Amino acid sequence: MSYKKAKHILPLELLEEIQKYVEGESIYIPRRSDRKKPRGSSVASLKYFQKRNAQIFSEYLAGERQDLLSEKYFLSLKSIQRIIRQEKMIHNM
Repeated sequence: MSYKKAKHILPLELLEEIQKYVEGESIYIPRRSDRKKPRGSSVASLKYFQKRNAQIFSEYLAGERQDLLSEKYFLSLKSIQRIIRQEKMIHNM
């Protein structure tokens, strides 16, 4: 994500309206819902998550505790449990 100066891309009237709510701050303007891509849809991110999830599952099978995996990978315990459940389905376990 790159930042753009609002004064370079927005009409002055719109910029002044936005300044009524926030000024001197960075704000995120989300994509329109009809233009959103599913999370992990790019090839690079898909490969990254597949590799990460396989590593998590491998460590789990080697005896690593789920709470420690959660801390190591900066994920919630529920996310770790979901990944393990999905990997088990992939590997027919």
